[in-house]
This record gives sequence, C-alpha cells and structure tokens, in this order.
Amino acid sequence: MSRRRIAPEQRALSDISIIDIAEGGKGVGKAGELVLFVDKAIPGDVVNIEVQRKKKNFAEARVTGVIQESPYRVTPFCEHFGVCGGCKWQHMDYAAQLHYKQKSVDDALTRVGKVDTSGMEVILAAPESRYYRNKLEYTFSNKRWFTEDEDELTREQPNALGFHVPSRFDKILDIEHCYLQASPSNEIRNKLRAFALGNNVPFYDLRQHEGALRNLIIRTASTGELMVIVVFAYADEETIAKTMAFVASEFSQITSLLYIRNQKKNDTIFDQDIHVYAGRDHIFEEMEGLRFKIGAKSFYQTNSEQAYELYKIARDFAALEGHERVYDLYTGAGTIANFVARHVREVIGVEYVPSAIEDAKINSELNGIRNTRFYAGDMKDVLTPEFIATQGKPDVIITDPPRAGMHPDVVNRLLEMEVPKIVYVSCNAATQARDVALLSEKYRVTRIRPVDMFPHTQHVENVALLTLN
Repeated sequence: MSRRRIAPEQRALSDISIIDIAEGGKGVGKAGELVLFVDKAIPGDVVNIEVQRKKKNFAEARVTGVIQESPYRVTPFCEHFGVCGGCKWQHMDYAAQLHYKQKSVDDALTRVGKVDTSGMEVILAAPESRYYRNKLEYTFSNKRWFTEDEDELTREQPNALGFHVPSRFDKILDIEHCYLQASPSNEIRNKLRAFALGNNVPFYDLRQHEGALRNLIIRTASTGELMVIVVFAYADEETIAKTMAFVASEFSQITSLLYIRNQKKNDTIFDQDIHVYAGRDHIFEEMEGLRFKIGAKSFYQTNSEQAYELYKIARDFAALEGHERVYDLYTGAGTIANFVARHVREVIGVEYVPSAIEDAKINSELNGIRNTRFYAGDMKDVLTPEFIATQGKPDVIITDPPRAGMHPDVVNRLLEMEVPKIVYVSCNAATQARDVALLSEKYRVTRIRPVDMFPHTQHVENVALLTLN
C-alpha cells in the first residue's frame, strides 16, 4: 500500500488506549477503525500520540505524552534505551513480557495454524534477563549518532563503537555499557575504542567504505573461555600489529584472539579468512557433558543457558526410547543432533551451510559420537525420496528452520514421509503456524511450549510436537 498524506487533525491524537502489543514490539491502539502501532507504548498505557506514517487501515505513531501509565510499565535500566535498537521491551515488567510472548505464540497458532492451544504449556522464563548473550558484534563508524542531550564539545568527536541506530545503516550509537553480555565485553569494547581514538586509527566510513577499524566481535562460553575478533578494513600491517598487541596485553584471559580483513561492502565474515593472533582458533562450549567447538564462523544459540533448556524440551517432546532413527533438519553445527545422539540409534543431520556441517562432524568426533551422519545442501534438494531410501526412513524428525520457516517442498516431503512424530523448533511463531497449517492434512499438534531466549525483546522460541493422525 502507498503512504497517505496525514491531515493535520489526524496527526495528533489524544487519549489512545493501548490494548495489545504487536509482533514488532510496538503497542497497539485504535482510533475508530484505524489501527495504531505506537512505538514504546505498552498495554495498559493511555497516551497522546503523533501519527508519523499512515496507510489505508493502519498507522505508525510515537508517544508525545503519557496520560496514564500501564501497571506493567517499569523504569528502563539502560541509558541507551529508546535510541539503541536492542532491548525494546525493557520498559515493561518481565512477567508481562512473558505473558505477551506466550500470547503471540497462541495468537499465531490459533489464527494461522487453526491449532487448539488449550493445552499449551507455560512459557519457560529465562533465569537471567541481563548479560545472557554469548555473542555480540559491534560496529566502528566515523558517523556517530548524536543524542539530544550531548553538548557541542562532545559532538566534536564523530567516531563511535557500538550498535546501528534503527533505520540508519550508517549511523552508530556509541555504547558505554551494554547489559546483554557479561564482563569483560564492555571493558574490551571501551578500551579498544579509547586506544583507537588515542592513536588516530581511522574508524570505518559505512558510506564511503574506507577506514581501518570495522567491527568487533566478542564470544563468551559457559566454560569461561573468551574469543575476540577484530575486523579491519583498510588497515596497514603496522596498525593491525599495534591494535592486536594492545588487545592481547590488556586482556590476557582471551582464549582465542583473531583478526579479519574485510574490504567487502557488507559485514558478513563467512567468506573471509580468519587470522589467529594469539591462542586457539576456537573456544569450547559445554552442555550436559558434551563439548562443542566454536569458531569465528560457527553458529551456536546466543543464550547458552536457555539453549540447553530448549534442547531438553525438544528431546522430551520426542520421547526417545533408544531405537529411533532421527532426522535433524537445519542442523546448523549439529548441536541438537549431538545432544540427542546418545538417546537414539542414529541421527542424520542436514544443513545448507557446508562449514556448519564440518563443525557438526567435528563436534561428533570431539565427543566420541559415532552414530551421526551430516549432509550439506539446500533442504528441498537434499531431502529427496532417494536420500530417504538410502539413509532409511526416520522415526522422528526434529526441525529447527530459520525465521522464514520451511520451504513448501520440504513441507510436502514431510507429508509424503508420514513420520510418526515431528518436533518443530521455531524462532518465528507466524511461519511455524503457517507450516503447521500445511502439515495439518496429516498431523495434529499435541504439545506446545514457548521458551524465552531473549528477554526485553519481542522474540520468542516455540517448540511444537506434531503427531501423525
């Protein structure tokens, strides 16, 4: 739909009651038949708003005044709230966050999937709502986002190391303290920024594609191991050597200190060479006695503690007895496959990314697991009748697709296979519900449990058990 001109009398609206919260995290209100999506408003608020964009049946708006605060409203704990694009729900009580996350799963499965959700199990809360991430990526930029309260002297320094401002790819908010990753994440970022400023190392220009320092990636593990990756763009050898020596001398606890030269016009590192400056090229994560090798390019759930709980729920839903052949679709680095391997006859994992499959094989070998097989390729192309005939028909399928859900060809293949049980792990209830609706031709949902992996955000994982009719 095209954007519509907003009449002056429609721009400012008063006494809008916020009745729900949308998937994108915005509060939902109504003005007559017009649905309003209001940034930073939460259910229970009564607010005055300014409409910023209007379509035929809905509009986007911002709060200009709070007439009545929601009982769920709390004081945000982060100084960057409202400017940084992360932790958008930190002004809402955590119990309320859980309620609305469960409601979003319920709504999607009911509305799109036509699922009876009366037996849905209560959402699993995260034990830690701060410092729960094991991976963060920061961006260097010579175009800092200036906040309204900064004085002229502060604005003379244009460089930043932090996060992208929403809808502004070239503007970076300089971060002083982030509540997402435990120490020494903040210390590493702040000291590296101070070093770069003090030594006149150029920060990256995201428009002109020039400058020395581009990204900083920090990975931590429950084992206490620490990986730091400094991504350079157009830096000479002396600058790289001085920068890496500084990080190594300041943080002797780093297990894996790496650097990358990325001169592409995007930040992805999967096609880049990794250089080891000090230590190993990997760290180890542990889960239920299993060790997982994590490299710079490895995929691993970013909330280690809740990942364990998520996988336990998936295993519980599968009700494994030891004789099963399991297909683990979208296996990534084989975390779920190796997690359930000790409880079944064999596991066959399939994943699109070849490097992830190599990680999966290494993780099996690392743990002495010999009943797994892994294959790389597009799921719809790999999961053919010939593949199934060769590998053997599974007794259980565990599928954990990306946010877009499963390709229709994959769904059709599952319908053809008529496997007794499908455990569907999803990070997007809407696409999960779509796939469940397609599978309802032969399957019914018998168990559902959401899991909160990302407190203070609208994101929620969900596990559903589908049983063959």
